[in-house]
Amino acid sequence: MYLKTLHLKQFRNYHDQQVEFVAPKTILVGDNAQGKSNLLEAVELLATLRSHRALRDRDLVLDGEQVGQIQATLERHESPVDLALTLRSNGRRTVSLNGETLRRQLDFLGVLNAVQFSSLDLELVRGSPGERRNWLDTLLTQLEPVYAYILQQYNTVLRQRNALLKQQRLDDLALPANAPPHSAADLTQLAIWDAQLAAIGARVIRRRSRVIERLAPLAQSWHQAISNSTEQLEIRYAPNVTITEDDPALIQQAFLDKLQQRAVAEQHQGTTLVGPHRDEVEFIINQTPARQYGSQGQQRTLVLALKLAELKLIEAVIGEPPLLLLDDVLAELDLNRQNKLLETIQDHFQTLITTTHLGAFDAQWLKSSQILTVKAGQIQV
Repeated sequence: MYLKTLHLKQFRNYHDQQVEFVAPKTILVGDNAQGKSNLLEAVELLATLRSHRALRDRDLVLDGEQVGQIQATLERHESPVDLALTLRSNGRRTVSLNGETLRRQLDFLGVLNAVQFSSLDLELVRGSPGERRNWLDTLLTQLEPVYAYILQQYNTVLRQRNALLKQQRLDDLALPANAPPHSAADLTQLAIWDAQLAAIGARVIRRRSRVIERLAPLAQSWHQAISNSTEQLEIRYAPNVTITEDDPALIQQAFLDKLQQRAVAEQHQGTTLVGPHRDEVEFIINQTPARQYGSQGQQRTLVLALKLAELKLIEAVIGEPPLLLLDDVLAELDLNRQNKLLETIQDHFQTLITTTHLGAFDAQWLKSSQILTVKAGQIQV
């Protein structure tokens, strides 16, 4: 796939900016806080409908405006596709494909595929489990767009169950000391949410488990190559609900069993303690947890291996190379890691790169790249 044009209207610090991409590699150069990362964020939103830099749409719309828009023309299988995402400060976003507004955002996912790699991705290793779950969920959404709907369903049920547990806890605190804690109606209502949480949660767990199985060998291979075979990487999916095999019925039953085991603790804390919202992904280098003991160099090698593995996995699944978005990341990598990344990219993956200076690139790269200067939300060729 090849991104031909990108048009930003009232998005972040861009008023009205059209960009045409004329080379496999585009380098966006400029000082910090000029809008380089905002352009990459726009492409990321078209690929995943998510931003790793903002939680609210109003943060994505230009200050003082109510509506922002990202439009793009994408070449896929020799056929152009027009995409548009409209963001509203105080309303629901809308998406359109080839000029037609889609009723379901799910139908927009999977049209443009991209892998984002920024200095923030070091948090994948040393950050909280939530960082790793978000990374895994974003990858899964691109490989299997229906996963976004499954995850949304799970989070809706989780919120409802948490609200019930919280209310039950408040009710318990208001009861006399010798009163029974819950009525039969309360327990029946909780059992209904338990069944829904286990059914949808099992679907999340199975998909996460399968994608780690496919990604891990690719990442291990890249990791060995980058470390010159001096380090061995293991990636383990550690679900909150123990699974022994990929059987939906068995996973659901294990889920329900664990809910029973943690029932007293959940009632005491007023929140759900069981489920994929508490999963972990473990990275282990030479049999040592990378999160606690990995050096900064080891952690960078690990994240680079993960990103290269993502590129290859997405290409294998969808049949086309995804875009690669490199947000000020070359400065974070030493020469060996830079070279491994640049060798892999070549002209196979369309790549958008942000940098504050061109000194990190060799002459051949600069010669074969489109170089755009970004200054105060304006792009100059």
